[in-house]
Amino acid sequence: MKKITLLACACALFLAPAVNAQEVQYVEDPAQGYIFNRMQDNWFIQATGGVGVMMSYKDANMKLGKRFLAPKANLFIGKWFSPLLGVRIGGHFEQMKGATDNTRAIGYRTDMGDMMKDDAKGVMGQKFNRIGVTGDVLFNVTNWLCGYKPGRFYNAVVYAGASTSWNFYNDKADGTGSWKYKGADNGKEGSHSRNFALQAGLLNSFALGKHVDLLLDLRFDMIQEHIDGWGHKTWNEYPSVQLGFAYKFGKTEWNAPVVPVCPQYQDLTPELDALRNKLAQANAKIRDLENQLNDCLNWKRNHKCPENNVVNNIIGDAPLATIYYPRGKSYITPLQMEVVNAVADVMNNESDSYKLTGWADNYTGNDAINIKLRHDRVNGVKKTLEDKGIDGDRLNTETNNENHPHATSLASAPLGRCVTIERNK
Repeated sequence: MKKITLLACACALFLAPAVNAQEVQYVEDPAQGYIFNRMQDNWFIQATGGVGVMMSYKDANMKLGKRFLAPKANLFIGKWFSPLLGVRIGGHFEQMKGATDNTRAIGYRTDMGDMMKDDAKGVMGQKFNRIGVTGDVLFNVTNWLCGYKPGRFYNAVVYAGASTSWNFYNDKADGTGSWKYKGADNGKEGSHSRNFALQAGLLNSFALGKHVDLLLDLRFDMIQEHIDGWGHKTWNEYPSVQLGFAYKFGKTEWNAPVVPVCPQYQDLTPELDALRNKLAQANAKIRDLENQLNDCLNWKRNHKCPENNVVNNIIGDAPLATIYYPRGKSYITPLQMEVVNAVADVMNNESDSYKLTGWADNYTGNDAINIKLRHDRVNGVKKTLEDKGIDGDRLNTETNNENHPHATSLASAPLGRCVTIERNK
């Protein structure tokens, strides 16, 4: 943070004087990582369903097509803590179909002969349901390899976790009984009805909208089965394929830290020198005009001009002075202050009263801004003249909401940002 602050200060101090009308901009910088969202952001629910195949002891004696008819479903709630890492927890249901040669095995069935291969000897069917809870840690591989991108259509997420399940089976070998949570051998070692599993998989996520994703889950479980009776407590493989949907709550995107971006430095020394020369020439012309104005006023006081006298017409028709302003400003610039000083000098040598009119061009801004500018400008000039010894009773102020006669277009609008000073007729 200190480095960012120093960088912004350096831009403001060293580049701003040399770059006209350019400012430091602030943008998000993904190269610095992403900011953690609030706890209530990036939550989701997922629901999937599909089929799986159990690969326990003796399952090779089953017909392959029959082994893939076991349904499986999951329901999760989870949260992403960053564009890469998330967790989920939920419940699962799995129907397990397999084969066994042990009558003490859980879910031992005598009504599944059509599922066995023709050469399977002494092998019976096995069918039971697993219901349990599961939890996974999620890792977004796409964001890791390609960088985070809001609204990306496809994301590949790998996950790993663990689960525990309770097994329910039909208490009649011919399938005519009721489903119970109990060992097949009245609680003996070979009939355990609870087991654990480790799972991993690839969750393919396809964005259907900002909050809804289509899911294709390719999953592999290693189940600690106690299902084949005594002597057959092994880890059994259980691959599955599932389809489903995810719904994402609230804020779903991530923001990067905001950093300052300095404008590109440009060497404007020649342009600045040219502007300084023009300013010096303008000051010289202003001083010359002030001298001419004083000469005309002195001459008028000592002579009565004919009505068609050119000098008299100029003095009578033109404003005594015009004070110009930058766009949207009401303060008197140092250059225009020289004009105000000259006007004050003239007024101190006369007894006339004057009309001060505040102007603002209507090509920029809006009515509210321009009305305030007109009042602020004319009142500012009056206050400055009063500070220089001019009686306020000699200064009448008004504003004109029309464009100044000289400001006939947007290009000439600067001529309408002014205060005019005229002698009262």
